[in-house]
Amino acid sequence: MTASEIERLIRAGLPCDFVHVEGDGRHWSAIVVSPAFEGLRSIARHQRVYAALGDRIAKDEVHALSLKTWTPAEWAARQGG
Repeated sequence: MTASEIERLIRAGLPCDFVHVEGDGRHWSAIVVSPAFEGLRSIARHQRVYAALGDRIAKDEVHALSLKTWTPAEWAARQGG
């Protein structure tokens, strides 16, 4: 599994304004900005991303995934705009 494949799966499963994935082939980190996160706590946001990845985590194709999840407004505030 590659970073671009993980990004494609996340984008296919969630409406995203921004996705960035990096890692070493087993351990990954991702920033995901989605309006679907509005009103959700962190754990629910992460569950939405995991759902987008389907069984890739269960099959150990994605061994570890560290997530930072933001709404578009939160992301804009973090970017200074």
